[in-house]
Amino acid sequence: MDEVKLSSPQTTALVVLRVLIGWHFLYEGLGKLMNPAWSAAGFLNQSRGPLAELYRGLAADASALANVNLLNKWGLTAIGLGLILGCFTRAAAASGILVLVLFYFCNPPYPGYFYSIPAEGSYLIVNKNLVEAAALALVFLFPTGRAAGLDALLHGLFRRAPRPATA
Repeated sequence: MDEVKLSSPQTTALVVLRVLIGWHFLYEGLGKLMNPAWSAAGFLNQSRGPLAELYRGLAADASALANVNLLNKWGLTAIGLGLILGCFTRAAAASGILVLVLFYFCNPPYPGYFYSIPAEGSYLIVNKNLVEAAALALVFLFPTGRAAGLDALLHGLFRRAPRPATA
């Protein structure tokens, strides 16, 4: 299949999308890192989704919760940096999608589920986590890191040399 050639405005729009989502992840990660009292326990304990028992079980196990907290703080920060810098962009986007899907299923906006922590706005099935995951799917599918980011340097450094033709 032929590679799609994007126009300059299309590429710019995708890079801007990548950086904005990266900023959101970085800000969330740094906010959690800078708050020594932060814990995912409240979010996990209020789960009402189809995986509620799993999420509440993570909150109830001190060791598991410590790992969730660590992964949350540093994972959000690393994903944000990767997206902003355009470094390992596809891995950062895939990781971001995974995180957002986990957040989504912890507290999905399904009819009949009510939460103790009020959400901004009123959602039915689609919320900001799902929208941002879909936007990250675009970032994953298009090589924005090569257009504007460190991926262009990495790609140049590690590009395979063409193999000599064999007779």
